[in-house]
Amino acid sequence: MNTPNAMTGWLWVKQGFALFRKQPAEMLTLFFAYMFLNMGMGLIPIAGQVLPLLLVPVFAMSFMNACRLCEAGQRIYPNLLLVGFRSPELSNLLKLGVLYVTAASCAIAASSLIDDGVFWDFVMSQKPIDPKALPETGMFWGMLFAALVYLPAMMAFWFAAPLISWQKMGVSKAVFYSFFAVQRAARAFSIYGLAWAGIGVLLPLIVSLIIAVIVGNATTVMLVLMPLSVVLTVVMYCSFYPTYVDTFGKPDAEETQSTT
Repeated sequence: MNTPNAMTGWLWVKQGFALFRKQPAEMLTLFFAYMFLNMGMGLIPIAGQVLPLLLVPVFAMSFMNACRLCEAGQRIYPNLLLVGFRSPELSNLLKLGVLYVTAASCAIAASSLIDDGVFWDFVMSQKPIDPKALPETGMFWGMLFAALVYLPAMMAFWFAAPLISWQKMGVSKAVFYSFFAVQRAARAFSIYGLAWAGIGVLLPLIVSLIIAVIVGNATTVMLVLMPLSVVLTVVMYCSFYPTYVDTFGKPDAEETQSTT
């Protein structure tokens, strides 16, 4: 297990863009297929709220394997989305998914200490809230508190799925190694997080302002921002792979042949 230096966090972002540029259409197709499946699961009564989160570790390996193939110069196909379901480690990935659901539920529930349950009710009911009323509800501070509560869990889950799939670790061991790997690379992850905050927030803001000044049409702004947001999301997914490689090394062929 390596300990990347601080500036490695910026390199991870650059490597994410580099991986995306190799096969942008294929990566976008994989992402849209993932979104389509999530929308389909969302239509299932009751279970539709839990399934997408439960299956995050399974689908995470689809994108990790896509990045591995892309790096090796191999073609990415949409059926790669189901690679996690063919993995011998599927049961452990699902157990990890249960931890995802539990941790997220606890974090959202904890927000009730700040906003009197507004954020919890919003997530559970999925009813829209009037934007003008948001400052009065205190939901922003509830969401921020929930994010802080969830942070240790996010550290524990960051590398857990590939450690389970590629290094055949048990769930407990994978979560343990993931947490301390992220802790040891805290400076690199701080730069990485700040870089994505800048790219994900400032870049769309600058683009929207430029378009608003030139065109002055809100519809045009949305038509540009939506695909930009999708591309940035996929690039961010691509950048997860180099965080693993720089910390635990490239997965060997023997480690990955059972998941492709």
